[in-house]
Amino acid sequence: MAWWGTLLGGTLGYMFGGPLGALLGAALGRNFDRGITLTDRHAGFDPGQQERVQAAFFTATFSVMGHVAKADGKVTRDEISAAETIMSQMQLDPQQRKAAKQLFNEGKKAGFPLQDVLVQFRRECHRRHNLEQIFLEIQIATAMADGTLHTAERKIIFGIGATLGFSPADVEHLFSLGGPQRPAQNRGQALEQAYEILGVDSNATDAEVKKAYRRLMSQHHPDKLIAKGLPEEMIRLATEKTQRIKAAYERVKDSRG
Repeated sequence: MAWWGTLLGGTLGYMFGGPLGALLGAALGRNFDRGITLTDRHAGFDPGQQERVQAAFFTATFSVMGHVAKADGKVTRDEISAAETIMSQMQLDPQQRKAAKQLFNEGKKAGFPLQDVLVQFRRECHRRHNLEQIFLEIQIATAMADGTLHTAERKIIFGIGATLGFSPADVEHLFSLGGPQRPAQNRGQALEQAYEILGVDSNATDAEVKKAYRRLMSQHHPDKLIAKGLPEEMIRLATEKTQRIKAAYERVKDSRG
């Protein structure tokens, strides 16, 4: 939680501006709009600084969640619950939870600068693909929280993916990883879902299955993500993803004897 203390202490405010700074400032009742201008003039300016990346991730995640939830014209109870579930998983303290809710509400507003937010988010993260993937998976979970992926939500998700450098095929795969886990009706369906999670088809060789598994585990490894700038509070999200990937791999291995 070091990044949060730095933010509240005022230090980070002078390092953080742009649309993300404006959103975070609105959520906290502060003005960060001049941050980027000030730090651009100093040799110490570093968009990839750990605490700055964590603040950017937190701000972008909850504000874009609000935008995605409102994409079909209304925010459902399920979508609100999805946001609250993530807040609970992060074990946010009362101040952080209040800020997250305010960011969610900012994202729901007309004129939300989605593209500008995503461009700054990508720059702040130094295009760290693993962080961008976790971010996109969270947005997918929000879009699918009510059990239906509306056309407007799908369009926004694929647009987010494109801005962050994901191909349409990559985004399709992330729907298996980021969406809510569907209860399998039988063993055959459970196995099919396992292949979808791993991103390979049933004709893949054992070596291909293992390679896909190892790649996904590396992408979602909690320690690696924390080192890249994932807020410490989100480690449970990453851990749950690795458990889901492991379960899928074990199911495929068992089916192959």
